[in-house]
Amino acid sequence: MNSPVSLCTGVTYDRSSIQHWLESGHDTCPATMQVLSSKDFVPNLTLRRLINLWTSSTSSPSPADLEEKVIVWMEEINSAKFERCLDSIVEFVSRGEVNRRFLASFDGFLETIVGVLSVNGMQIRVLESVIRILSLIVLENGVNEKLQKLIFKSYPNSNCLPSFISILRNGSLESKMACFTVLESVTTDNESKRFIAGVENNFLPVIIHLIKIDNDDQELHDVVLSFLIAVSVTRSIKSQLVQLGIVEVLSNIMSSQNAAISVVEKSLKMLSIVCTSADGRSALSSDQKCWGAIVKRLMKVSKTATEDAVVVLWSMCCLFRDETVVEKVVSSNGVTKVLLVMQSEVREGNVRRMCGELIKVLRLGCKNGDGFSGVVSYETKTTHIMPC
Repeated sequence: MNSPVSLCTGVTYDRSSIQHWLESGHDTCPATMQVLSSKDFVPNLTLRRLINLWTSSTSSPSPADLEEKVIVWMEEINSAKFERCLDSIVEFVSRGEVNRRFLASFDGFLETIVGVLSVNGMQIRVLESVIRILSLIVLENGVNEKLQKLIFKSYPNSNCLPSFISILRNGSLESKMACFTVLESVTTDNESKRFIAGVENNFLPVIIHLIKIDNDDQELHDVVLSFLIAVSVTRSIKSQLVQLGIVEVLSNIMSSQNAAISVVEKSLKMLSIVCTSADGRSALSSDQKCWGAIVKRLMKVSKTATEDAVVVLWSMCCLFRDETVVEKVVSSNGVTKVLLVMQSEVREGNVRRMCGELIKVLRLGCKNGDGFSGVVSYETKTTHIMPC
């Protein structure tokens, strides 16, 4: 509809359409079929303004106009005129995939926007806008590889991690989650994972503190645990996480009635990672409520969660023969729960074999009373999970 007009009935039509209708000999309103007292029509100026406004907001600028706009934004960023241009960029990339793809592939844009993160003492609002932009374009083709080089490979000449830490400490929830979206996308190899987990960067303590203080935010827990699972690839990283209290954090999540299913799943996955390190096993063995929570979660969350729970129980009870853990699992009705898992029709392969070995160890523990000496003499044949 280009030129809206209204008949005496109050119904609005496009001028050319209603004109053709009337010139064809009709004397009624097409919508109501009322006989028209007058065939005059009045321009609907309000609707015309709305149409013009919508057309101007949805019309696609030419590539030359877009290119000029991005160049202006980059010049403003380089001149430290951040706030107005960053708001415009956030709005631009939020409009759709075409805009995101154009901006992500624009020569020099990523270098310019990431450069803001390496400036010391930058305002938190500016940093949040930059992270928001990066989180929206990071999945575009080739962006994560470029970002990885800009964030990690340029160190120590350009260090962006303090800006990420600043957002995780002082930013909004949305900005914190955007941080993890960006970081998980760029930490794709062991070198970047070791770098980000380096003690000198003080990054892991900030993350653990974050998940400790934001006890009820399940969305935040979910992205934090995803990131920790992704970066926990070396013995030193696992040991550092254990020293920072990851086992207590996971135990609290497992014991919470309000924990989301995805958060419980990732907590169990993280426990299966932690128990491959000596420090992790020591912390798990001494934890007072973790084992009861794990047993309780068997077959109560998802297939994936149950499988990871079985791996943790088998590792501690069978592979590493921790008598303290056997006692806690037995006292938490672990024999019955593991039997239910083993008898479930959907359990096959390694999980079923681990359940069978767990039953033998737990029953020996029951028969031998407080000493649980039967654990020592048991030999497991399942050796596909090895300590690091």
